[in-house]
Amino acid sequence: MAESQKLLLRVYIAPDIAHKMTLSTRPSTVEELITVIKEKFRPRLDFDFNLQYEDPDFGGQLCFLTDISELPEKAVLKVHRSETDAGSASTSDTEILPYAPERLQSWPDVFPVPQFSYDVEHSLNGGNMAYQNSGKFLKLTKGQKHDILENMAKAMHSFKAYPSDKEVAKAAEALISKHPCLTEPGSQCGWYGWKTSLKFKMGNFRTKLSRSGCEEVAVNSGKRSKNNPESESPHSNIKRARRAEVNYLPNFPKGESAESLEQQRLQIVEEVSKTERSLGLIERLMQSTFALRRKQIVVDNPSQAVKEFLEKWPALRLESQIAAEFHRITNISLKNKFYAELDNHTPRLIAVYRQKAARTGKAAEALRSICSAYDLTDHYDINNRRTVALRALPVYFREDDSVFFKMWNVGFYTSQLNFNVNYLIMLMKFSNAFQTEELDEPDIADSAVALVSMVNGESSSTVQFDPAGIAIVLEGDIVLRDISRLADAFLLMFGLIYALHLNYPKELTHTFNFIQKVLLGLDDSKPLTPRLLSLKNELLIKE
Repeated sequence: MAESQKLLLRVYIAPDIAHKMTLSTRPSTVEELITVIKEKFRPRLDFDFNLQYEDPDFGGQLCFLTDISELPEKAVLKVHRSETDAGSASTSDTEILPYAPERLQSWPDVFPVPQFSYDVEHSLNGGNMAYQNSGKFLKLTKGQKHDILENMAKAMHSFKAYPSDKEVAKAAEALISKHPCLTEPGSQCGWYGWKTSLKFKMGNFRTKLSRSGCEEVAVNSGKRSKNNPESESPHSNIKRARRAEVNYLPNFPKGESAESLEQQRLQIVEEVSKTERSLGLIERLMQSTFALRRKQIVVDNPSQAVKEFLEKWPALRLESQIAAEFHRITNISLKNKFYAELDNHTPRLIAVYRQKAARTGKAAEALRSICSAYDLTDHYDINNRRTVALRALPVYFREDDSVFFKMWNVGFYTSQLNFNVNYLIMLMKFSNAFQTEELDEPDIADSAVALVSMVNGESSSTVQFDPAGIAIVLEGDIVLRDISRLADAFLLMFGLIYALHLNYPKELTHTFNFIQKVLLGLDDSKPLTPRLLSLKNELLIKE
Protein backbone atom coordinates (compact mmCIF):
# COMPACT_ATOMS: atom_id res chain seq x y z
CA MET A 1 0.00 0.00 0.00
CA ALA A 2 2.91 2.37 0.72
CA GLU A 3 3.94 2.44 -2.94
CA SER A 4 0.59 3.92 -4.01
CA GLN A 5 0.82 6.85 -1.60
CA LYS A 6 0.63 10.34 -3.05
CA LEU A 7 3.67 12.56 -2.39
CA LEU A 8 3.55 16.34 -1.93
CA LEU A 9 7.10 17.69 -2.13
CA ARG A 10 8.82 21.05 -1.79
CA VAL A 11 12.07 20.63 -3.72
CA TYR A 12 14.96 23.07 -3.21
CA ILE A 13 17.05 22.94 -6.41
CA ALA A 14 19.23 25.75 -4.99
CA PRO A 15 19.56 27.33 -1.53
CA ASP A 16 16.90 29.98 -2.27
CA ILE A 17 14.98 28.36 -5.14
CA ALA A 18 12.16 25.95 -4.26
CA HIS A 19 9.45 24.36 -6.38
CA LYS A 20 6.29 22.48 -5.48
CA MET A 21 6.05 18.96 -6.90
CA THR A 22 3.20 16.45 -6.64
CA LEU A 23 3.60 12.74 -7.42
CA SER A 24 0.50 10.58 -7.78
CA THR A 25 2.44 7.48 -6.68
CA ARG A 26 5.45 6.96 -4.46
CA PRO A 27 8.58 5.91 -6.42
CA SER A 28 9.82 2.45 -5.51
CA THR A 29 13.43 3.58 -4.92
CA VAL A 30 15.40 6.74 -4.12
CA GLU A 31 17.13 6.43 -7.49
CA GLU A 32 13.76 6.49 -9.24
CA LEU A 33 12.78 9.64 -7.33
CA ILE A 34 16.06 11.31 -8.33
CA THR A 35 15.37 10.44 -11.98
CA VAL A 36 11.87 11.95 -11.77
CA ILE A 37 13.24 15.17 -10.22
CA LYS A 38 16.00 15.36 -12.86
CA GLU A 39 13.49 15.11 -15.69
CA LYS A 40 11.19 17.66 -14.07
CA PHE A 41 13.86 20.35 -13.68
CA ARG A 42 16.12 19.55 -16.63
CA PRO A 43 18.49 21.15 -17.65
CA ARG A 44 18.99 22.96 -14.32
CA LEU A 45 19.72 19.65 -12.57
CA ASP A 46 21.79 18.07 -15.31
CA PHE A 47 24.35 16.66 -12.86
CA ASP A 48 24.66 13.88 -10.29
CA PHE A 49 23.15 14.62 -6.88
CA ASN A 50 21.78 13.09 -3.70
CA LEU A 51 18.67 14.09 -1.78
CA GLN A 52 18.33 15.39 1.76
CA TYR A 53 14.98 15.62 3.55
CA GLU A 54 13.77 17.33 6.71
CA ASP A 55 13.28 14.44 9.16
CA PRO A 56 10.24 15.05 11.44
CA ASP A 57 11.70 12.63 14.01
CA PHE A 58 14.58 15.05 14.60
CA GLY A 59 12.75 18.36 14.54
CA GLY A 60 13.15 18.92 10.81
CA GLN A 61 16.92 18.42 10.75
CA LEU A 62 18.36 17.44 7.37
CA CYS A 63 19.12 13.76 6.74
CA PHE A 64 20.29 12.03 3.57
CA LEU A 65 17.50 10.01 1.94
CA THR A 66 18.68 6.41 1.57
CA ASP A 67 15.38 4.54 1.92
CA ILE A 68 12.29 5.73 0.05
CA SER A 69 10.02 4.44 2.83
CA GLU A 70 11.53 7.03 5.22
CA LEU A 71 10.15 9.91 3.15
CA PRO A 72 6.92 11.41 4.61
CA GLU A 73 3.93 11.95 2.32
CA LYS A 74 4.46 15.70 2.69
CA ALA A 75 8.17 16.52 2.72
CA VAL A 76 10.83 19.13 2.03
CA LEU A 77 13.72 17.91 -0.15
CA LYS A 78 17.04 19.57 -0.85
CA VAL A 79 19.27 18.75 -3.81
CA HIS A 80 22.84 18.00 -2.73
CA ARG A 81 25.46 17.77 -5.46
CA SER A 82 27.31 14.48 -5.15
CA GLU A 83 31.00 14.52 -4.31
CA THR A 84 31.90 12.72 -7.54
CA ASP A 85 30.27 15.40 -9.65
CA ALA A 86 31.50 18.28 -7.52
CA GLY A 87 35.00 16.89 -7.48
CA SER A 88 35.18 16.88 -11.25
CA ALA A 89 34.49 20.61 -11.37
CA SER A 90 36.73 23.46 -10.46
CA THR A 91 36.06 25.76 -7.54
CA SER A 92 34.52 28.29 -9.88
CA ASP A 93 32.08 25.61 -11.09
CA THR A 94 30.67 24.95 -7.65
CA GLU A 95 30.31 28.60 -6.76
CA ILE A 96 27.75 29.15 -9.52
CA LEU A 97 24.26 28.37 -8.26
CA PRO A 98 21.65 27.07 -10.69
CA TYR A 99 19.39 29.84 -11.90
CA ALA A 100 15.68 29.04 -12.16
CA PRO A 101 13.68 31.17 -14.61
CA GLU A 102 10.67 33.03 -13.24
CA ARG A 103 8.20 30.92 -15.25
CA LEU A 104 8.13 27.20 -15.86
CA GLN A 105 5.20 26.85 -18.24
CA SER A 106 3.17 28.67 -20.86
CA TRP A 107 -0.51 29.60 -20.64
CA PRO A 108 -2.45 26.40 -19.79
CA ASP A 109 -5.44 25.08 -21.73
CA VAL A 110 -7.51 25.18 -18.53
CA PHE A 111 -6.68 28.15 -16.32
CA PRO A 112 -6.05 27.12 -12.68
CA VAL A 113 -8.11 29.39 -10.43
CA PRO A 114 -5.99 30.28 -7.36
CA GLN A 115 -6.91 30.04 -3.69
CA PHE A 116 -8.33 33.25 -2.28
CA SER A 117 -8.20 34.58 1.29
CA TYR A 118 -9.89 32.50 4.00
CA ASP A 119 -12.97 34.71 4.35
CA VAL A 120 -13.49 34.97 0.59
CA GLU A 121 -13.18 31.19 0.15
CA HIS A 122 -15.69 30.72 2.98
CA SER A 123 -18.16 33.07 1.29
CA LEU A 124 -17.65 31.39 -2.09
CA ASN A 125 -18.26 27.92 -0.67
CA GLY A 126 -21.54 29.08 0.86
CA GLY A 127 -22.46 30.95 -2.30
CA ASN A 128 -21.82 27.92 -4.52
CA MET A 129 -24.07 25.78 -2.33
CA ALA A 130 -26.84 28.39 -2.45
CA TYR A 131 -26.49 28.70 -6.22
CA GLN A 132 -26.70 24.93 -6.62
CA ASN A 133 -29.81 24.69 -4.44
CA SER A 134 -31.77 27.78 -5.46
CA GLY A 135 -29.86 29.49 -8.30
CA LYS A 136 -29.10 32.50 -6.08
CA PHE A 137 -26.10 34.64 -7.06
CA LEU A 138 -23.49 35.82 -4.53
CA LYS A 139 -23.16 39.55 -3.98
CA LEU A 140 -19.55 40.41 -3.16
CA THR A 141 -18.29 43.28 -1.04
CA LYS A 142 -15.77 45.67 -2.56
CA GLY A 143 -12.97 44.10 -0.51
CA GLN A 144 -13.91 40.56 -1.55
CA LYS A 145 -13.95 41.45 -5.24
CA HIS A 146 -10.59 43.20 -4.86
CA ASP A 147 -9.12 40.04 -3.29
CA ILE A 148 -10.42 37.87 -6.13
CA LEU A 149 -9.12 40.19 -8.85
CA GLU A 150 -5.74 40.63 -7.13
CA ASN A 151 -5.14 36.89 -6.78
CA MET A 152 -6.37 36.19 -10.30
CA ALA A 153 -3.96 38.84 -11.65
CA LYS A 154 -1.05 37.22 -9.79
CA ALA A 155 -1.99 33.82 -11.19
CA MET A 156 -2.27 35.22 -14.71
CA HIS A 157 1.09 36.97 -14.42
CA SER A 158 2.71 33.69 -13.37
CA PHE A 159 2.07 32.52 -16.94
CA LYS A 160 2.30 35.72 -18.95
CA ALA A 161 2.79 39.44 -18.28
CA TYR A 162 0.72 40.48 -21.27
CA PRO A 163 -2.10 37.94 -21.73
CA SER A 164 -4.18 38.25 -24.88
CA ASP A 165 -7.89 39.04 -24.92
CA LYS A 166 -8.61 35.36 -25.54
CA GLU A 167 -6.47 34.28 -22.58
CA VAL A 168 -8.11 36.77 -20.21
CA ALA A 169 -11.47 35.41 -21.35
CA LYS A 170 -10.30 31.87 -20.52
CA ALA A 171 -9.32 33.00 -17.02
CA ALA A 172 -12.71 34.67 -16.47
CA GLU A 173 -14.52 31.58 -17.75
CA ALA A 174 -12.48 29.34 -15.42
CA LEU A 175 -13.39 31.57 -12.45
CA ILE A 176 -17.11 31.19 -13.16
CA SER A 177 -16.77 27.45 -13.79
CA LYS A 178 -15.18 26.91 -10.39
CA HIS A 179 -17.43 29.39 -8.57
CA PRO A 180 -20.78 29.49 -10.44
CA CYS A 181 -22.23 31.78 -7.77
CA LEU A 182 -20.15 34.58 -9.39
CA THR A 183 -22.00 34.24 -12.70
CA GLU A 184 -23.29 37.57 -14.04
CA PRO A 185 -27.02 37.25 -14.78
CA GLY A 186 -26.98 40.16 -17.21
CA SER A 187 -24.13 38.77 -19.32
CA GLN A 188 -24.82 36.35 -22.16
CA CYS A 189 -21.75 34.25 -21.37
CA GLY A 190 -21.90 34.92 -17.63
CA TRP A 191 -18.34 36.25 -17.30
CA TYR A 192 -17.94 39.23 -19.67
CA GLY A 193 -17.82 41.75 -16.82
CA TRP A 194 -15.19 39.65 -15.02
CA LYS A 195 -13.10 39.64 -18.19
CA THR A 196 -13.21 43.44 -18.36
CA SER A 197 -12.32 43.76 -14.67
CA LEU A 198 -9.42 41.32 -15.06
CA LYS A 199 -8.00 43.29 -18.01
CA PHE A 200 -7.99 46.51 -15.97
CA LYS A 201 -6.57 44.71 -12.92
CA MET A 202 -3.74 43.25 -15.03
CA GLY A 203 -2.88 46.75 -16.22
CA ASN A 204 -2.77 48.04 -12.63
CA PHE A 205 -0.77 44.98 -11.56
CA ARG A 206 1.82 45.61 -14.30
CA THR A 207 2.12 49.23 -13.16
CA LYS A 208 2.92 48.09 -9.61
CA LEU A 209 5.45 45.56 -10.91
CA SER A 210 7.06 48.19 -13.11
CA ARG A 211 7.55 50.52 -10.14
CA SER A 212 9.07 47.66 -8.18
CA GLY A 213 11.65 47.05 -10.93
CA CYS A 214 10.20 44.03 -12.74
CA GLU A 215 12.21 44.12 -15.98
CA GLU A 216 9.68 42.61 -18.41
CA VAL A 217 7.12 45.35 -17.70
CA ALA A 218 9.44 48.18 -16.61
CA VAL A 219 10.96 48.13 -20.10
CA ASN A 220 7.64 49.44 -21.46
CA SER A 221 7.22 52.23 -18.90
CA GLY A 222 8.12 55.85 -19.51
CA LYS A 223 5.97 56.16 -22.62
CA ARG A 224 4.18 59.37 -23.62
CA SER A 225 2.22 60.97 -20.79
CA LYS A 226 1.48 64.40 -19.31
CA ASN A 227 4.93 64.42 -17.75
CA ASN A 228 6.63 63.04 -20.90
CA PRO A 229 4.75 64.58 -23.85
CA GLU A 230 7.66 64.04 -26.26
CA SER A 231 8.03 60.31 -25.60
CA GLU A 232 6.79 57.68 -28.03
CA SER A 233 3.20 56.48 -28.01
CA PRO A 234 2.32 54.15 -25.10
CA HIS A 235 1.07 51.57 -27.63
CA SER A 236 4.14 51.60 -29.89
CA ASN A 237 7.17 49.33 -29.75
CA ILE A 238 5.86 47.26 -26.83
CA LYS A 239 8.45 44.65 -25.89
CA ARG A 240 6.59 41.48 -24.97
CA ALA A 241 6.52 37.81 -25.85
CA ARG A 242 5.08 37.31 -29.33
CA ARG A 243 6.03 33.70 -30.09
CA ALA A 244 4.92 31.99 -26.87
CA GLU A 245 8.17 32.72 -25.03
CA VAL A 246 7.71 31.76 -21.38
CA ASN A 247 10.76 33.66 -20.09
CA TYR A 248 10.99 36.66 -22.40
CA LEU A 249 12.81 39.26 -20.31
CA PRO A 250 13.61 37.95 -16.81
CA ASN A 251 15.22 39.90 -13.98
CA PHE A 252 18.83 39.28 -13.03
CA PRO A 253 19.36 36.39 -10.58
CA LYS A 254 19.22 37.30 -6.91
CA GLY A 255 22.50 38.86 -5.77
CA GLU A 256 23.77 39.44 -9.33
CA SER A 257 24.35 42.70 -11.19
CA ALA A 258 25.22 43.61 -14.77
CA GLU A 259 28.87 43.86 -13.74
CA SER A 260 29.03 40.44 -12.05
CA LEU A 261 27.21 38.78 -14.96
CA GLU A 262 29.60 40.46 -17.41
CA GLN A 263 32.49 38.78 -15.59
CA GLN A 264 30.74 35.45 -16.04
CA ARG A 265 30.30 36.23 -19.74
CA LEU A 266 34.03 36.76 -20.10
CA GLN A 267 34.55 33.45 -18.33
CA ILE A 268 32.33 31.78 -20.95
CA VAL A 269 34.38 33.30 -23.79
CA GLU A 270 37.57 32.02 -22.19
CA GLU A 271 36.17 28.53 -21.59
CA VAL A 272 34.79 28.13 -25.12
CA SER A 273 38.18 29.09 -26.60
CA LYS A 274 39.89 26.19 -24.81
CA THR A 275 40.70 22.93 -26.58
CA GLU A 276 39.27 20.90 -23.70
CA ARG A 277 36.13 22.69 -22.61
CA SER A 278 34.22 22.11 -19.40
CA LEU A 279 30.72 21.74 -20.82
CA GLY A 280 29.29 21.58 -17.31
CA LEU A 281 30.84 24.94 -16.43
CA ILE A 282 29.66 26.48 -19.70
CA GLU A 283 26.12 25.24 -19.03
CA ARG A 284 26.02 26.73 -15.53
CA LEU A 285 27.50 30.05 -16.68
CA MET A 286 25.07 30.27 -19.59
CA GLN A 287 22.20 29.50 -17.24
CA SER A 288 23.15 32.21 -14.75
CA THR A 289 23.79 34.84 -17.48
CA PHE A 290 20.52 34.16 -19.33
CA ALA A 291 18.86 37.37 -18.09
CA LEU A 292 21.84 39.49 -19.21
CA ARG A 293 21.69 37.96 -22.68
CA ARG A 294 17.98 38.62 -23.02
CA LYS A 295 18.41 42.23 -21.88
CA GLN A 296 21.18 42.84 -24.40
CA ILE A 297 19.31 41.33 -27.32
CA VAL A 298 15.78 42.59 -26.54
CA VAL A 299 16.38 45.99 -24.89
CA ASP A 300 19.93 47.31 -25.15
CA ASN A 301 20.78 46.58 -28.79
CA PRO A 302 18.08 44.65 -30.65
CA SER A 303 19.55 45.60 -34.04
CA GLN A 304 23.03 44.27 -33.23
CA ALA A 305 24.50 42.06 -35.94
CA VAL A 306 24.31 38.32 -35.28
CA LYS A 307 28.05 37.93 -35.85
CA GLU A 308 28.87 40.55 -33.21
CA PHE A 309 26.46 39.03 -30.69
CA LEU A 310 27.89 35.54 -31.21
CA GLU A 311 31.39 36.90 -30.66
CA LYS A 312 30.20 38.03 -27.23
CA TRP A 313 28.36 34.76 -26.60
CA PRO A 314 30.32 32.08 -28.51
CA ALA A 315 28.65 29.25 -26.58
CA LEU A 316 25.55 29.85 -28.72
CA ARG A 317 27.48 28.25 -31.58
CA LEU A 318 27.43 24.97 -29.64
CA GLU A 319 24.53 22.67 -30.53
CA SER A 320 23.97 21.74 -26.89
CA GLN A 321 23.64 25.39 -25.86
CA ILE A 322 21.26 26.23 -28.70
CA ALA A 323 18.87 23.58 -27.37
CA ALA A 324 19.48 24.70 -23.77
CA GLU A 325 18.78 28.36 -24.62
CA PHE A 326 15.55 27.39 -26.36
CA HIS A 327 14.56 25.50 -23.20
CA ARG A 328 15.32 28.54 -21.04
CA ILE A 329 13.08 30.71 -23.23
CA THR A 330 10.16 28.32 -23.80
CA ASN A 331 10.65 25.60 -21.16
CA ILE A 332 10.29 23.03 -23.97
CA SER A 333 12.86 20.39 -24.89
CA LEU A 334 13.59 21.36 -28.50
CA LYS A 335 14.95 18.03 -29.73
CA ASN A 336 12.51 15.76 -27.93
CA LYS A 337 9.41 17.75 -28.88
CA PHE A 338 10.51 18.49 -32.45
CA TYR A 339 11.42 14.92 -33.38
CA ALA A 340 8.49 13.34 -31.55
CA GLU A 341 5.91 15.50 -33.34
CA LEU A 342 7.70 15.39 -36.69
CA ASP A 343 7.88 11.58 -36.62
CA ASN A 344 4.25 11.42 -35.55
CA HIS A 345 3.05 13.57 -38.46
CA THR A 346 5.51 12.43 -41.16
CA PRO A 347 3.44 9.50 -42.58
CA ARG A 348 0.39 11.71 -42.97
CA LEU A 349 2.48 14.62 -44.33
CA ILE A 350 3.96 12.42 -47.07
CA ALA A 351 0.46 11.17 -47.96
CA VAL A 352 -0.79 14.77 -48.22
CA TYR A 353 2.20 15.70 -50.41
CA ARG A 354 1.43 12.81 -52.77
CA GLN A 355 -2.21 13.85 -53.01
CA LYS A 356 -1.24 17.37 -54.03
CA ALA A 357 1.49 16.09 -56.37
CA ALA A 358 -1.20 14.29 -58.38
CA ARG A 359 -2.74 17.63 -59.34
CA THR A 360 -1.59 20.22 -61.87
CA GLY A 361 0.40 23.38 -61.32
CA LYS A 362 3.91 24.46 -60.33
CA ALA A 363 3.56 23.38 -56.70
CA ALA A 364 2.29 19.94 -57.75
CA GLU A 365 5.17 19.57 -60.20
CA ALA A 366 7.73 20.48 -57.53
CA LEU A 367 6.14 18.04 -55.08
CA ARG A 368 6.25 15.28 -57.72
CA SER A 369 9.97 15.90 -58.15
CA ILE A 370 10.59 15.67 -54.39
CA CYS A 371 8.42 12.55 -54.00
CA SER A 372 10.19 10.90 -56.96
CA ALA A 373 13.57 11.53 -55.34
CA TYR A 374 12.23 10.11 -52.08
CA ASP A 375 10.97 6.97 -53.85
CA LEU A 376 14.57 6.16 -54.82
CA THR A 377 15.69 6.10 -51.16
CA ASP A 378 15.24 3.67 -48.29
CA HIS A 379 11.76 4.34 -46.89
CA TYR A 380 12.66 2.60 -43.65
CA ASP A 381 15.35 5.20 -42.93
CA ILE A 382 13.79 7.68 -40.51
CA ASN A 383 16.18 10.43 -41.63
CA ASN A 384 14.95 10.15 -45.23
CA ARG A 385 11.34 10.43 -44.06
CA ARG A 386 12.16 13.48 -41.95
CA THR A 387 14.02 15.09 -44.85
CA VAL A 388 11.16 14.78 -47.33
CA ALA A 389 8.62 15.95 -44.74
CA LEU A 390 10.54 19.17 -44.07
CA ARG A 391 11.90 19.85 -47.57
CA ALA A 392 8.44 19.62 -49.17
CA LEU A 393 6.74 21.76 -46.52
CA PRO A 394 7.39 25.22 -48.09
CA VAL A 395 6.54 23.79 -51.51
CA TYR A 396 3.18 22.59 -50.17
CA PHE A 397 2.52 26.08 -48.77
CA ARG A 398 3.47 27.59 -52.18
CA GLU A 399 6.30 29.61 -50.62
CA ASP A 400 9.47 30.71 -52.41
CA ASP A 401 12.27 28.69 -50.81
CA SER A 402 14.98 29.53 -53.35
CA VAL A 403 16.60 32.05 -51.01
CA PHE A 404 16.42 29.71 -48.01
CA PHE A 405 17.67 26.43 -49.53
CA LYS A 406 21.03 26.78 -51.26
CA MET A 407 23.35 24.18 -52.76
CA TRP A 408 27.14 24.13 -52.88
CA ASN A 409 28.99 21.68 -55.11
CA VAL A 410 32.21 20.76 -53.30
CA GLY A 411 32.55 17.41 -55.06
CA PHE A 412 35.95 17.86 -56.74
CA TYR A 413 37.72 19.05 -53.61
CA THR A 414 36.12 16.68 -51.12
CA SER A 415 36.39 13.58 -53.30
CA GLN A 416 39.73 14.15 -55.11
CA LEU A 417 41.59 15.89 -52.30
CA ASN A 418 39.65 14.30 -49.42
CA PHE A 419 39.28 17.65 -47.65
CA ASN A 420 37.18 18.23 -44.59
CA VAL A 421 34.50 20.82 -45.39
CA ASN A 422 35.65 23.12 -42.59
CA TYR A 423 39.20 22.95 -43.90
CA LEU A 424 37.95 23.63 -47.40
CA ILE A 425 36.15 26.79 -46.31
CA MET A 426 39.24 27.99 -44.47
CA LEU A 427 41.44 27.46 -47.55
CA MET A 428 38.86 29.22 -49.69
CA LYS A 429 39.12 32.33 -47.57
CA PHE A 430 42.92 32.49 -47.45
CA SER A 431 44.11 30.97 -50.72
CA ASN A 432 43.62 32.24 -54.27
CA ALA A 433 44.12 28.68 -55.50
CA PHE A 434 40.54 27.89 -54.56
CA GLN A 435 38.90 30.86 -56.23
CA THR A 436 37.78 28.83 -59.26
CA GLU A 437 34.52 28.35 -61.05
CA GLU A 438 34.61 24.64 -60.23
CA LEU A 439 34.06 25.36 -56.55
CA ASP A 440 30.75 27.06 -57.38
CA GLU A 441 30.58 28.86 -54.03
CA PRO A 442 27.02 29.98 -53.22
CA ASP A 443 26.28 33.66 -52.73
CA ILE A 444 25.38 34.02 -49.06
CA ALA A 445 26.42 37.63 -48.49
CA ASP A 446 22.82 38.88 -48.57
CA SER A 447 21.23 35.79 -47.01
CA ALA A 448 19.39 36.71 -43.83
CA VAL A 449 18.51 33.08 -43.09
CA ALA A 450 19.60 30.11 -45.20
CA LEU A 451 20.53 26.44 -45.16
CA VAL A 452 23.43 25.54 -47.48
CA SER A 453 23.68 21.88 -48.50
CA MET A 454 27.17 20.80 -49.57
CA VAL A 455 27.02 18.06 -52.21
CA ASN A 456 29.64 15.88 -53.88
CA GLY A 457 29.27 16.36 -57.63
CA GLU A 458 26.54 17.80 -59.81
CA SER A 459 22.98 17.20 -58.67
CA SER A 460 19.77 18.26 -60.36
CA SER A 461 17.59 17.16 -57.43
CA THR A 462 16.02 19.83 -55.26
CA VAL A 463 16.27 17.60 -52.19
CA GLN A 464 19.48 16.08 -50.82
CA PHE A 465 19.08 12.98 -48.67
CA ASP A 466 22.80 12.44 -48.05
CA PRO A 467 24.68 15.76 -48.28
CA ALA A 468 28.36 16.11 -47.44
CA GLY A 469 27.23 18.60 -44.83
CA ILE A 470 24.75 21.40 -44.17
CA ALA A 471 25.64 24.90 -42.98
CA ILE A 472 23.37 27.41 -41.23
CA VAL A 473 23.72 30.98 -42.48
CA LEU A 474 22.46 33.99 -40.53
CA GLU A 475 22.95 37.52 -41.89
CA GLY A 476 25.57 36.31 -44.36
CA ASP A 477 27.64 34.54 -41.68
CA ILE A 478 28.03 30.77 -41.41
CA VAL A 479 27.01 30.10 -37.81
CA LEU A 480 27.10 26.29 -37.83
CA ARG A 481 28.42 23.80 -40.37
CA ASP A 482 29.00 20.09 -40.85
CA ILE A 483 25.41 19.24 -39.90
CA SER A 484 24.67 15.82 -41.34
CA ARG A 485 20.88 15.87 -41.71
CA LEU A 486 18.28 18.39 -42.87
CA ALA A 487 16.07 17.74 -39.83
CA ASP A 488 18.98 18.56 -37.51
CA ALA A 489 19.68 21.75 -39.46
CA PHE A 490 16.02 22.83 -39.28
CA LEU A 491 15.93 22.16 -35.55
CA LEU A 492 19.12 24.14 -34.84
CA MET A 493 18.00 26.96 -37.14
CA PHE A 494 14.74 27.25 -35.24
CA GLY A 495 16.57 27.23 -31.91
CA LEU A 496 18.89 30.01 -33.09
CA ILE A 497 15.97 32.16 -34.25
CA TYR A 498 14.54 32.04 -30.72
CA ALA A 499 17.92 32.40 -28.99
CA LEU A 500 18.94 35.40 -31.12
CA HIS A 501 15.46 36.98 -31.18
CA LEU A 502 15.28 36.94 -34.98
CA ASN A 503 12.27 37.22 -37.26
CA TYR A 504 11.14 34.31 -39.39
CA PRO A 505 12.15 34.51 -43.07
CA LYS A 506 9.40 36.49 -44.80
CA GLU A 507 9.29 34.02 -47.68
CA LEU A 508 8.75 31.06 -45.32
CA THR A 509 6.32 32.47 -42.75
CA HIS A 510 3.90 29.56 -43.08
CA THR A 511 6.67 26.95 -42.80
CA PHE A 512 8.14 28.37 -39.61
CA ASN A 513 4.74 29.02 -38.06
CA PHE A 514 3.87 25.39 -38.77
CA ILE A 515 6.98 24.27 -36.88
CA GLN A 516 6.21 26.65 -34.01
CA LYS A 517 2.50 26.07 -33.59
CA VAL A 518 1.91 22.52 -34.84
CA LEU A 519 5.17 20.66 -34.22
CA LEU A 520 6.34 22.44 -31.07
CA GLY A 521 2.91 23.43 -29.76
CA LEU A 522 3.99 27.01 -29.01
CA ASP A 523 0.63 28.78 -29.17
CA ASP A 524 0.99 32.56 -29.43
CA SER A 525 -2.81 33.09 -29.17
CA LYS A 526 -2.98 34.19 -32.81
CA PRO A 527 -5.37 32.25 -35.07
CA LEU A 528 -3.90 29.90 -37.65
CA THR A 529 -3.88 31.17 -41.23
CA PRO A 530 -6.20 29.30 -43.63
CA ARG A 531 -3.25 27.39 -45.14
CA LEU A 532 -1.94 26.29 -41.75
CA LEU A 533 -5.38 25.37 -40.49
CA SER A 534 -6.09 23.36 -43.63
CA LEU A 535 -2.89 21.33 -43.26
CA LYS A 536 -3.43 20.82 -39.54
CA ASN A 537 -6.92 19.47 -40.24
CA GLU A 538 -5.47 17.13 -42.87
CA LEU A 539 -2.94 15.80 -40.37
CA LEU A 540 -5.61 15.10 -37.77
CA ILE A 541 -7.77 13.06 -40.15
CA LYS A 542 -7.63 9.38 -39.25
CA GLU A 543 -7.54 7.05 -42.22
